Amino acid sequence: MAVPARTCGSSWPGPVRTARPWPGHGPRPFPDLRGPASGPARLLLLLLPPLLLLPLLTAPGASAYSFPQQHTMQHWARRLEQEIDGVMRIFGGAQQLREIYKDNRNLFEVQENEPQNLVEKVAGDIESLLDRKVQALKRLADAAENFQKAHRWQDNIKEEDIMYYDAKADAELDDPEGEDMERGSKTSTLRLDFMEDPNFKNKVNYSYTAVQIPTDIYKGSTVILNELNWTEALENVFIENRRQDPTLLWQVFGSATGVTRYYPATPWRAPKKIDLYDVRRRPWYIQGASSPKDMVIIVDVSGSVSGLTLKLMKTSVCEMLDTLSDDDYVNVASFNEKAQPVSCFTHLVQANVRNKKVFKEAVQGMVAKGTTGYKAGFEYAFDQLQNSNITRANCNKMIMMFTDGGEDRVQDVFEKYNWPNRTVRVFTFSVGQHNYDVTPLQWMACTNKGYYFEIPSIGAIRINTQEYLDVLGRPMVLAGKEAKQVQWTNVYEDALGLGLVVTGTLPVFNLTQDGPGEKKNQLILGVMGIDVALNDIKRLTPNYTLGANGYVFAIDLNGYVLLHPNLKPQTTNFREPVTLDFLDAELEDENKEEIRRSMIDGNKGHKQIRTLVKSLDERYIDEVIRNYTWVPIRSTNYSLGLVLPPYSTFYLQANLSDQILQVKYFEFLLPSSFESEGHVFIAPREYCKDLNASDNNTEFLKNFIELMEKVTPDSKQCNNFLLHNLILDTGITQQLVERVWRDQDLNTYSLLAVFAATDGGITRVFPNKAAEDWTENPEPFNASFYRRSLDNHGYVFKPPHQDSLLRPLELENDTVGVLVSTAVELSLGRRTLRPAVVGVKLDLEAWAEKFKVLASNRTHQDQPQKCGPSSHCEMDCEVNNEDLLCVLIDDGGFLVLSNQNHQWDQVGRFFSEVDANLMLALYNNSFYTRKESYDYQAACAPQPPGNLGAAPRGVFVPTIADFLNLAWWTSAAAWSLFQQLLYGLIYHSWFQADPAEAEGSPETRESSCVMKQTQYYFGSVNASYNAIIDCGNCSRLFHAQRLTNTNLLFVVAEKPLCSQCEAGRLLQKETHSDGPEQCELVQRPRYRRGPHICFDYNATEDTSDCGRGASFPPSLGVLVSLQLLLLLGLPPRPQPQVHSFAASRRL
Repeated sequence: MAVPARTCGSSWPGPVRTARPWPGHGPRPFPDLRGPASGPARLLLLLLPPLLLLPLLTAPGASAYSFPQQHTMQHWARRLEQEIDGVMRIFGGAQQLREIYKDNRNLFEVQENEPQNLVEKVAGDIESLLDRKVQALKRLADAAENFQKAHRWQDNIKEEDIMYYDAKADAELDDPEGEDMERGSKTSTLRLDFMEDPNFKNKVNYSYTAVQIPTDIYKGSTVILNELNWTEALENVFIENRRQDPTLLWQVFGSATGVTRYYPATPWRAPKKIDLYDVRRRPWYIQGASSPKDMVIIVDVSGSVSGLTLKLMKTSVCEMLDTLSDDDYVNVASFNEKAQPVSCFTHLVQANVRNKKVFKEAVQGMVAKGTTGYKAGFEYAFDQLQNSNITRANCNKMIMMFTDGGEDRVQDVFEKYNWPNRTVRVFTFSVGQHNYDVTPLQWMACTNKGYYFEIPSIGAIRINTQEYLDVLGRPMVLAGKEAKQVQWTNVYEDALGLGLVVTGTLPVFNLTQDGPGEKKNQLILGVMGIDVALNDIKRLTPNYTLGANGYVFAIDLNGYVLLHPNLKPQTTNFREPVTLDFLDAELEDENKEEIRRSMIDGNKGHKQIRTLVKSLDERYIDEVIRNYTWVPIRSTNYSLGLVLPPYSTFYLQANLSDQILQVKYFEFLLPSSFESEGHVFIAPREYCKDLNASDNNTEFLKNFIELMEKVTPDSKQCNNFLLHNLILDTGITQQLVERVWRDQDLNTYSLLAVFAATDGGITRVFPNKAAEDWTENPEPFNASFYRRSLDNHGYVFKPPHQDSLLRPLELENDTVGVLVSTAVELSLGRRTLRPAVVGVKLDLEAWAEKFKVLASNRTHQDQPQKCGPSSHCEMDCEVNNEDLLCVLIDDGGFLVLSNQNHQWDQVGRFFSEVDANLMLALYNNSFYTRKESYDYQAACAPQPPGNLGAAPRGVFVPTIADFLNLAWWTSAAAWSLFQQLLYGLIYHSWFQADPAEAEGSPETRESSCVMKQTQYYFGSVNASYNAIIDCGNCSRLFHAQRLTNTNLLFVVAEKPLCSQCEAGRLLQKETHSDGPEQCELVQRPRYRRGPHICFDYNATEDTSDCGRGASFPPSLGVLVSLQLLLLLGLPPRPQPQVHSFAASRRL
């Protein structure tokens, strides 16, 4: 029967294959075992392949050599195992170190980590920390409401009447073309002195507040000056808060007018380009100013929408998306005669960073054609909002319509879907310059509890796409005290350089009334916020008592991590929150999904699971056992978890009460002892408050020794636990030198070094000269070999790391080595722990030669076996290295040793880069399995801009047709070209914003991106195994076997005779990726919960303020003059931004 051909990497049992031709033998077919045979026939088929392979392996031929038999290769494997074990027993010193610990049993106590008690204590400490911030927030919010209520509005207020510190003043003084230099407004700006404060990582002034006003807001407007006037009184409250709690960081009031007043004062971080910071677009402000939202954005793409108007709409939608947070849900659709989603999302999806990116890219593809059909657009939007079969916010519901105008009011649609309850708010946006009647758009908004906005030009986009938040804030204001609840944000990057923070937010309401007996004011004044640095929360968690692989983590209601050792964003953009899901911070599995759900639901729990973990260097995968324990953090939206390996249930606590012994052990830290006792690296931990940190371990040790000459290990300014354990381990490891290492000749066994690393923070390397080539992290808890050794039984080999893009290793002066390490397991009664790791560093070149001898047919004393013309013998890895490939590969698929001299400089590389054909066969035969995941915290180099023409990027250049078109001169040009010149500096193309450049990042700054990671680890095969790589006349035999008590795979294979079999190459290195397909992910969204409070309705809400269009016929003469000035490069003085809410902002 015909059998389809097999691809490279096939192994038997399998379909018919052709073995490599041997002298005197033809092709050897193998039966297909996957047919319907059963019973005796199937048994015969199962036995047939080994029987057929036996003569293939042993048949003599003219060459007098045959491929080694399986028992021969198993014998070689045992010799390798014995050699490794012997060296580790003699030089590693694991058993001897166990005895040393027991001999010094009186110098330490064994303490227990009780997970439930630990996690509850830490949760309580975090709750107390945050509660102090909450009390400060409430004092600020109450004071702000009272100050504003007592404030008297001043119509004639002037800039010189207000004295305040303008945070951007110093930067603007350096800019001769700065806006305020032109206006001469510096008379109202204070000049302050600042002092460096390590808590803020900045220069600050504790006597004043600072004010930041967005670039596109006129500082001299009456609204802004009144805002500055009454918020000045907050300064004393800020100062009093700090007096009561000196640990407070930034205290901020973000006003609904755009003014930010913060304490303590510090200069604003001036960007290199235009500053786009607006507090109303910060994640913490958005969360505090309104309840969660379900939003459908519909965009008119009929034929009348073209050119400038369509570009304005696209940009407006993108800016609108930026006002949404992860608590919100959104969809975007375009409509003409019909409505359709702009992206692959067919229903509301969470407004997270990745989903919003899909929308923004899809919006750019919108094309104008057809006729306007409001009915189609609104029916689509209402259907989206009524879909109850999906996850959504279930709070504020709204439709945002962008159009250039139309006559239809679609009253029948509103009557069908929204009246009389009007549960969906409708916001309408008239975009571009046109002469259409806007009354229908106003009517739609006003009759559906929404608001009408006009966006005539690019300068109006940002302000008018965020003002809707004031409308959504009305029910909150009217709810009064019920809505005054502190919310805690996701993690995000502080704009003033504090690093990663979370912020407690509290809305501030307008308590004034328009007049005696009038209705209560329903405007939100702004949001009060207080930052808490993640580092301050981390300090409340135990670290060194949990061991190298134990840790604490916390998540919020979205499942995003607040604390986690893997939360390490390589680059951050303060415009966006840092949203790393717990299931992306770790390798996802069903158990972790269950734990995550329970934590989001606010439950307590404990679960022991078997799971996969990545190594610290992200090259390896280990299957481990972990104990998860979790509890909610009361009064917050967070939940805290603790992860402990079973071997970290107990830990050592030194008890060095004998000061003479302290001095004796301390002397072994002195560099003068290194020549005889080996070099000591100490972990750069916070042993004492006055200890100066340094990235150079030699310098850090020097600083440590100098400090210890002034203080004792029992000093109150020092961490006694860390210091005592460090000094104890110094003495313990010195005894290992004395008992084991000092009297051994390392050269006899071709060792470059021996070493020991401990939980206490000591890494001792012997002899001293070996420290010159020691590249491992001096903090054992951050060293990959240390953490992996704890998680694996036996001996863990770690070849030097080689990047495929870098040059090969240089084998000069015998300095290249392979680490072999193992954990020291200590049993004291019924308590078992692993307080240390010991190991050796193999001389790569010498051990490669030894490897060939051990995998050969001779004994230690024999000469290499020669096969004569009439004799027959099996090939081995020494004599026949021209025909036989013999390698040791570790559990990650990296080359450790080879009998091929030309491969020695490739040690440490992924084996597929060395022999793609063989590595693929090992993978296909289940020696290895693969785990793919995504790193959402990676940083990538910026893409070079692709300018398509000679014009400056982002600046609109009118065409000849535009100059000849009178309508162009009287509409779009005069109203928008100035804003284009202003904003063009910060946009990629026309209106596509570049946040990194706009916020002043360096031109070469890396941007966040997604990287796909692939790791390999040992599969299910654990026995000796023979197979054929089926490649027709180029087939190869190979044998693979795991080495007992190691992380090594021993592989013997024929060297390929030809290159006809082109095998697919397995990839291991990180690759740039777009991440998993978002359109598929939203079909199975991860579990989350929104905030437990929702304010989307109040019966007393006054909806009469719903926007009114204000337009006037432009003067042709003025516009022509303005246009000529712009074209000549003489921009006129910008006018104050006027918008619909200005009148309502009278304070």
